[in-house]
Amino acid sequence: MKKPKVIWLNVTVFVVTFLFAAIAVPYRAITHGFDSAEIIMALLCFIYCGMSITAGYHRLWSHKTYQAHWSLRIIYALGGAFALQNSILHWSSDHRVHHKHVDNNDVDPYSAKKGFWYSHIGWMLREYQSHRYTNYDNVRDLQKDPIVQWQHKHYLLLTLGLNFGIPLAFGLWHGDVISSLLLVGFLRLVLSHHTTFFINSLAHIWGKQTYTERNTARDNGLLAFLTFGEGYHNFHHIFENDYRNGIRWWHFDPTKWLIKGCNYLGLTHTLRKTPEDKIEKARLSMVLKRNQQKLHLHPDAELLLEGLQHEYDLLITKINDYYAIKKALLTHKRDELIAEVEQSDLMNQYTELKQRLAEQQQRWQFFIKKLA
Repeated sequence: MKKPKVIWLNVTVFVVTFLFAAIAVPYRAITHGFDSAEIIMALLCFIYCGMSITAGYHRLWSHKTYQAHWSLRIIYALGGAFALQNSILHWSSDHRVHHKHVDNNDVDPYSAKKGFWYSHIGWMLREYQSHRYTNYDNVRDLQKDPIVQWQHKHYLLLTLGLNFGIPLAFGLWHGDVISSLLLVGFLRLVLSHHTTFFINSLAHIWGKQTYTERNTARDNGLLAFLTFGEGYHNFHHIFENDYRNGIRWWHFDPTKWLIKGCNYLGLTHTLRKTPEDKIEKARLSMVLKRNQQKLHLHPDAELLLEGLQHEYDLLITKINDYYAIKKALLTHKRDELIAEVEQSDLMNQYTELKQRLAEQQQRWQFFIKKLA
């Protein structure tokens, strides 16, 4: 079968920028050195590019997990062009296809099942998806956003102006154009590229399948650190409409913090979150499945599997009861004064069911530990 045509522009950009970052930057560091201002500027630009992709391209435009003020959308649009990862419209279109057809080698533009190299960068080096390069039917909603359309129309001018203009301007102001071009220009761009690309590749290979095994996506805390919170990818692929990727307080997800922080400032609104019970039931279903697989080789497999299923069913019942009464209580609190609620039968039911859920969770943990 004949291979698709090579996209020489992409190959040239990736090879040239990588060679400058891998050879010229270390050579400059050894022979000349970089000062703290240059390093800080490169880091700030890397963060700006990365967060424009994660908070803007990904969670705002691709998945519509929240709404943002026009001023914030302009900041994201400029940062995305600075990151040199194509326009919002094209990036979001590719990403929506990826989610709809994840791991389908015939449709998913960067299917992980075609290997690390392909999902990381190979899919951009040949015209594998040329038949839909100008088909934006799946992002018609974004075509109504004038900022998205403006960036798409002027993308080439914006990306060239920002990628050369910012390093040059800083270098002229700081007094070292060459160091600025190498550090703020080439190294920042290569790091921005490959940390994003890791989500398409490593995040589908390395990590835990915490919530689902219906696709290859993994949760990986290290990748989350490198990608501004995008590493909790198993969660994201099952709950893609949630503005968070890291849902626990200890999860490193600065993109979530940025979106929430902007909400306090009135720059974001309508932040979408997945119901807690839905998340917990997805996690428990994976715990059940793994333990069922482990017990199949046990001499008392039938008895233990029956006990495991029984405890799981009880726990799910308690979760359903607890969250149903919690929802009813919150509704009641909106209608009545808190003081009245505390004396109501509904509050007593809530307290009782909360205690029962805690007891059942303890029983479940005890049972799981016995199986370990």
